[in-house]
Amino acid sequence: MRDELWRYDRQIRFEPIGEAGQRAIRRAAVVVVGCGALGSTAADQLVRAGVGRLTVVDRDVIELHNLQRQGLFTEDDLVAGRPKAVAAERALRAANSEVEVRGVVADVSYRNARRLCEGADLIVDGSDNFETRLLLNDVALELGLPWVYGGAVASEGMAKAVVPGATSCLRCLLDGVPDAGEMRTCETAGIIAPAPHMVASIQVALALRLLSGGGADGNLLVLDCWEPSLRSIPVPRLVDCPACVRGERRFLSGQEAGSATVMCGHRTVQVLPAGEGSVDLAGLARSLEGLGEVRDRRHYLQFDDGELKLSIFPDGRCLVRGTDDPARARAAVAKYLGG
Repeated sequence: MRDELWRYDRQIRFEPIGEAGQRAIRRAAVVVVGCGALGSTAADQLVRAGVGRLTVVDRDVIELHNLQRQGLFTEDDLVAGRPKAVAAERALRAANSEVEVRGVVADVSYRNARRLCEGADLIVDGSDNFETRLLLNDVALELGLPWVYGGAVASEGMAKAVVPGATSCLRCLLDGVPDAGEMRTCETAGIIAPAPHMVASIQVALALRLLSGGGADGNLLVLDCWEPSLRSIPVPRLVDCPACVRGERRFLSGQEAGSATVMCGHRTVQVLPAGEGSVDLAGLARSLEGLGEVRDRRHYLQFDDGELKLSIFPDGRCLVRGTDDPARARAAVAKYLGG
């Protein structure tokens, strides 16, 4: 074995991967969308497994409750107010300097999803909402990329590999975004760290299998780590699936996009700008002086009016903390940022 692969010796000794599979993994580019408990665990395992290039995209900043289950982050990141993508890039580079790691602070939307995923060999879902997952499904089908879905809440979780043209897709399983209150969330049901860590480990196993030349059956893997169980549920490809058969791209086209999104488990609403452009954060900080506490967090501006806390990013995106009411969040953004 050549010296450059010695680091991955134990993985190479696993016969289904072998040296040829490891070389394929080393050539691969992977995009992880979302860097919460799922995405941070998956990104860490993928970097240690030796993927060639890894892009981590996340829209959020680190909060205290994240540290219970999101192993890439530390109290130092919290105090520094680092965005998750920035902190993740630092930690992942430190774990394996051989991997080209890029952290992107952004919300994955119909506006940028294709650009962020082009050139990748595989997408891993670390998001926390079904609108983003159905968007990833559209992007993966459009670009012909395999992707691995994952979700976790309480002590339960599920994962599924999607290979365009070979397996069922997420729209074969789920036609649209569930109605409000239909699904449990981390806010309502809580979550224990083993659940997302187990799901992410399954996601990475599926990803490594695909990257090293193996296939996938597209089954839905469902687990519970408290009342231990693991089931594999067949998900047949729908003969008339709007996405993988008829080619409909409802989410990638922007037809399902909203201007405000309630973020899972955060009591936070993300408000998107009406158009594309940049915000003069220094100028905005001056205009907000006297209206509340303003802090320059380097990667974003933080403003606290005593009731709501706004994190304003250079692209105009704003996270409004302290409410789960989209109307109230939009009103606050209009009040302080205009528009």
